[in-house]
Amino acid sequence: MKLLRMAACASLTFNAAVAQEMSYGEAEYLNSCAVCHGVDGKGDGPLRDLLIKRPADLTHLAERNGGTFPYSRVFATIDGRYAIPSHGNREMPVWGYQFLEDDAKTYGPTGGEVVTTERIHNLAGYIETLQH
Repeated sequence: MKLLRMAACASLTFNAAVAQEMSYGEAEYLNSCAVCHGVDGKGDGPLRDLLIKRPADLTHLAERNGGTFPYSRVFATIDGRYAIPSHGNREMPVWGYQFLEDDAKTYGPTGGEVVTTERIHNLAGYIETLQH
């Protein structure tokens, strides 16, 4: 029994250590994006074949933008609330609305907006780290 408790404590300590090493942006990416874009951002997530349009490979955004990561465009794409309707329908969920709904319940409308914006900044910042 003592060995079982020690193993359980070691497991909890390991999980806490792993969680502390992971940035908020990476955790958000793995939670919200990897299922379509893949763990490494290459557009090869497990749901990719179920979608009409294949998810974007997020690892070459800077390369396709003259070597500069298009931070504002990535932020606006994730947020979705800033999309231009004349550009047509989106395949990707509007995470700004989805995040805001949950964040506003927890932090109120003003606090929810601040937290949602920060979540998207963390996520865009993490996607920047995926560039090759």
